[in-house]
Amino acid sequence: KPFKRSFTIAGHSTSISLEEPFWEALKEAAAERGQPVAALVQEIDAKRGSMGLSSAVRVWLLEYYRSRGRGVLEEDLSCLTGLAAAIDRPIALVRRVV
Repeated sequence: KPFKRSFTIAGHSTSISLEEPFWEALKEAAAERGQPVAALVQEIDAKRGSMGLSSAVRVWLLEYYRSRGRGVLEEDLSCLTGLAAAIDRPIALVRRVV
C-alpha cells in the first residue's frame, strides 16, 4: 500500500505516494549522496519532464540502483582481469567461468 508524504518544492507543496520499499530506498540513496530526502526529491523533480513525480522517483531509483550494480560488476570483472594476467591465463577463460 502506498504511503503519501508531503514536500515543498520551489515554494509549492506537493505530495508523493510510494510503497514503503521505495521510501526506504529513497532514504538510503539520499543518505549515500549526503543530502536530505527533500533535496533529492527536488533534484528528481527538476529533471522529470512531464512524468508524474511519484513515477519519476521510482524510475530514478531504478536507474540509481542499476548503475550501482553495474559499477560493482565492472569492479569485479577488473579484479578478475588482474587475476587472469597474474596467473598468465587468457581472460576468455575467466569470463566463461563468470
